[in-house]
Amino acid sequence: MKKIFLFTLFSLVAQIHVFACTNFLVGKKASLDGSTIISYSADSYALFGELYHWPAKKRAKGDMQKVYEWDTGRYMGEIAQAEQTCNVVGNMNEYQVAIGETTFGGREELTNPDGIMDYGSLIYITLQRAKSAREAIAIMTGLVAEYGYYSGGESFSIGDPDEIWVLEMTGKGKGNKGAVWVAVRIPDDCISAHANQARIRQFPLNDPDNCIYSKDVISFAKEKGYYTGKDEDFSFAGAYNPLDFGGQRFCEARVWSFFNRYNKDMAEFATYAQGKTREPMPLYIKPDRKISVADIQEMMRDHYEGTVLDWTNDAGAGPFKSPYRWAPLTWESDSVQYCNERPIATQQTGFVFTAQMRSRLPDPIGGILWFGTDDADQTVFTPMYCSITGVPECYREGNGDLYTFSWTSSFWIHNWVSNMVYSKYDYMHPDLEQVQKELEGKFFAEQDKVDREALELYNKSPEQAIRFLTNYSGEQAQYAFDRWKKLGEFLLVKYMDGVVRKEKDGEFIRNEHGKPSSPQRVGYPEEFYRQVVKETGDKYKVLY
Repeated sequence: MKKIFLFTLFSLVAQIHVFACTNFLVGKKASLDGSTIISYSADSYALFGELYHWPAKKRAKGDMQKVYEWDTGRYMGEIAQAEQTCNVVGNMNEYQVAIGETTFGGREELTNPDGIMDYGSLIYITLQRAKSAREAIAIMTGLVAEYGYYSGGESFSIGDPDEIWVLEMTGKGKGNKGAVWVAVRIPDDCISAHANQARIRQFPLNDPDNCIYSKDVISFAKEKGYYTGKDEDFSFAGAYNPLDFGGQRFCEARVWSFFNRYNKDMAEFATYAQGKTREPMPLYIKPDRKISVADIQEMMRDHYEGTVLDWTNDAGAGPFKSPYRWAPLTWESDSVQYCNERPIATQQTGFVFTAQMRSRLPDPIGGILWFGTDDADQTVFTPMYCSITGVPECYREGNGDLYTFSWTSSFWIHNWVSNMVYSKYDYMHPDLEQVQKELEGKFFAEQDKVDREALELYNKSPEQAIRFLTNYSGEQAQYAFDRWKKLGEFLLVKYMDGVVRKEKDGEFIRNEHGKPSSPQRVGYPEEFYRQVVKETGDKYKVLY
């Protein structure tokens, strides 16, 4: 039994190692300013962080669109092209429709190698076609029904300025072209989340305003032997992605950390997040207070600090209290299996965003994709308006890749800085955080003024407003990029060779003769020295 459990755990870990992502969703009555909000951390060691762009375009009737798998670039096939497509910036389009995802994998026998639509292509093709969240759901489910679904089980976050939805989908196996799925609208005064574990359990069967599903989602599960009970008791997650230890500790724990921060009653699910108890959390909850875009960005930087899963004070954190452990998630000591935590912020992120959708403004101004590359804890969320017609150079596709370093690429500059900070986290991260707050504070402080200027231009000419927002977004991306590069130079100088060079307000201190002052030889924290003595005895004792 133990061997079977471990095999299941390792199978899940193998999936998460590649596809581990996190999404948060906030309804418009749960947000501080009436926005709907979706966040997405695209976490994969194989993903290069860049900002995709598809301009709006008219096409001839009968044109075909080639489909390439998002993860690998493999050619999948062709589908009928839309005659009119939308402007798409990253994971948001010009109508303020935004889509994120996390992969739960589910039952391996339900993958269909003959399907054309993989989960990534499904997202980006839908964004080129949909004008609302409901229309996006109809397009996504229609595409997989017509062309077949290639990927494993997926949870999608889908939002527009008025509604947010969670859509969960899995294939039906080889020779069975379509997919089974269910979509639930998150109430306006609630928040939700998902993180590589299916989360829709029981759902209303007769409430099409708030829940829609494939006609065979229950009958197919019964046919396959996944479920035998009454229809009204059916659980999508229970049938298609049964919960195990990995699903709780590596996936649901991230959802719990979000819920726990914004609802005091969620503390009771701490043991569930640890994998010790089995009673699952709800799909959505009411927060104790209104949530801002900045709150969500800060939540995306979470490493379980201050909770039972906090791992910054044990031996694994090293002398500099690192909230990171290097892959893989599981490890063995003396034939006993152990695991690392899998927090929300992770080193393997390609890009991250917080999508803000605002119904009080025209679509070209209302939608902002707050975008960053690399680890959410060590990125800068920079405003990219949904209507922009060009991508900043630092985010441009083709400006470097995972094997090609580029000094003008945001992904590479952020990785350069992050990999310095990882080595001495509690020393270096405060310097990084200071710049992070400086930049993001600037962007938030400017937002109302930028919106007003754009609206004045929009009332005269929408095209002028879009040009203004394109220029503004590009300037802020370059400003943040240049400032982050300076941060990297500063950190290298300040912490080079294990010492700390003296500085004040970002300026290094020189001696009375104008030369660099003597650095501080800070060594290691006292508790680390005690541990060395405990393990080595008198080996390093000074004898005389």
